[in-house]
Amino acid sequence: MKILLTTLNAKYIHTALSLRLLKAYTEADYDVEIKEYTIKDPTLNIVTDLYSRNVDVIGFSCYIWNIEETIEVVKMLKKVKPEIKIIFGGPEVSFDVSDWLQRVPEVDFIVFKEGEETFKHLLDEMTGSGKYHLVFGAGYRKGDEIIVNPQRPNIKLNTIPTPYRFQEDKEDLSKRIVYFETSRGCPFSCSFCLSSVEVGVRYYDIERVKADLLYLIESGAKLIKFIDRTFNIRRNYALEIFQFLIDNHQGCVFQFEITADIMRPEVLDFLNTHAPPGIFRFEIGVQSTNDATNILVERKQNFEKLSRTVRMVKEGGKIDQHLDLIAGLPEEDYNSFKKTFNDVFEMRPEELQLGFLKMLRGTGLRNQAEKYGYVYMDHSPYEILKNDILSFSEIIRIKRVEDILEKYWNAHRMDNTIEYLIENEFETAFDFFQEFGDFWDEQGWGKIGHQLEDLYIRLLAFLQTRTVVNLEVVKGLMIYDFFLHHKHKPRKTWWDFTLTKEQQTKLFEYAIENQQVMPEEFLALQFSIKDLFKHTMIEVIPFDLDRYLATNEVINEPSLLISYFDPKEHISRPFVLRNINRVLVV
Repeated sequence: MKILLTTLNAKYIHTALSLRLLKAYTEADYDVEIKEYTIKDPTLNIVTDLYSRNVDVIGFSCYIWNIEETIEVVKMLKKVKPEIKIIFGGPEVSFDVSDWLQRVPEVDFIVFKEGEETFKHLLDEMTGSGKYHLVFGAGYRKGDEIIVNPQRPNIKLNTIPTPYRFQEDKEDLSKRIVYFETSRGCPFSCSFCLSSVEVGVRYYDIERVKADLLYLIESGAKLIKFIDRTFNIRRNYALEIFQFLIDNHQGCVFQFEITADIMRPEVLDFLNTHAPPGIFRFEIGVQSTNDATNILVERKQNFEKLSRTVRMVKEGGKIDQHLDLIAGLPEEDYNSFKKTFNDVFEMRPEELQLGFLKMLRGTGLRNQAEKYGYVYMDHSPYEILKNDILSFSEIIRIKRVEDILEKYWNAHRMDNTIEYLIENEFETAFDFFQEFGDFWDEQGWGKIGHQLEDLYIRLLAFLQTRTVVNLEVVKGLMIYDFFLHHKHKPRKTWWDFTLTKEQQTKLFEYAIENQQVMPEEFLALQFSIKDLFKHTMIEVIPFDLDRYLATNEVINEPSLLISYFDPKEHISRPFVLRNINRVLVV
């Protein structure tokens, strides 16, 4: 019997750990192959490839992001190859098993919850006596009857062979994300999260974990994401892994989901002292700062301690932080969510993800949907449309905030500009993102594409519709940000240069002839006039840019921004020349 394990990933760079766990547990007894696709692949292309592989059984790993596309594939595949056996598994089909079997008659079996032992047992019965009623953790068809067996007890993690060492994965390790688990379960019981369904946390043996991590690092992995729901819940275990990765990282980057309010200061001090810059990333779920909301969803959170952790990590400068918010939780109306957003943005995380509540199957909040008046999508991702205190119109407005947040903050295209606007021109950060988002929508820009220059043009257009105290300062910072984030000399700009070509030539000549006024870092590059013209752009900034970057103080003395686009390292090197009034008379 030939078996294929497959899934439709959200992106090519993603990999499915679930498939590798199943293969590791069954390959000693069965011919098991893995093939991954993406949700962007045309259905017919996927079906054609699956059909050509001539297998007897196909197992699909199902999630909210791929279930509808997976069903399309299965329906078409069964039409051309009705004898093939289809097995569904994964979190999306681990609840309401009977309903799924009724909805998708092309599916023969569903493996729910943890799948390693159940999948292996199911294969044994498929090749043996067919006593499917003995396969705990499986749903199946018996004629026209749908049968769902009792759940199987949790597996002992160390009995699962390693899923990280398949030879066929080795070639692409450097090009894709490796998902890694050191534990299963979550100590918390947040009613909107699937992790709350399982009580307690189980761990893999730490020496096994270290050995697998070292294998991946030495085999060329560049990004490893730990999928543990709360990596730092067992402090000594986490510290030992942190130390191991510090000693052996070889440039690989590691991302962890942590619970920030239980992070001890001594752990943070250790990381700030010993972690090399850039190898660790923390994902921190804040979700809401509304105490009443957190009580209703059974979420224990000390925002003061969480903030302390985020600020200590940020001050250390070693670890990027990704903070999550959820709009639409119980008792979180528009104004309450605005406060939550501002509370969290005040910490200036490197990335702030604004998500919307999804009523996931199996969660306590989905079971309480009627209590809070939730109306949500019938199909995945089951995102809410409204509730008793948050209207659909308000959700649409918050989605505009999310759009601008992604384009202008999380993409880090103009950090200095956005920081200035929030601190000086808008009452709060939320007000900036909301007002700009509403303007963006009114212009119809959400229906068309954009290039980098368009983002600057559209921000300026928005600012020109309102009273901005220091618009010229904003434009100067926008120019600085525009230069700062280019790897190569830009072919076009979004503004008209204030200097003529003749003036630029004279300024370049002045820079070469009067080296005493130039920054030492600039002189160290040993430019010729030809280099300056070929790899440099200059512009007058109407205030002292150096002073502002150092102190946030605006002094209305023009400065000259000289940006060198390094052709070897592919980075921008901006320099500021101050006291240039006498130079500009050229």
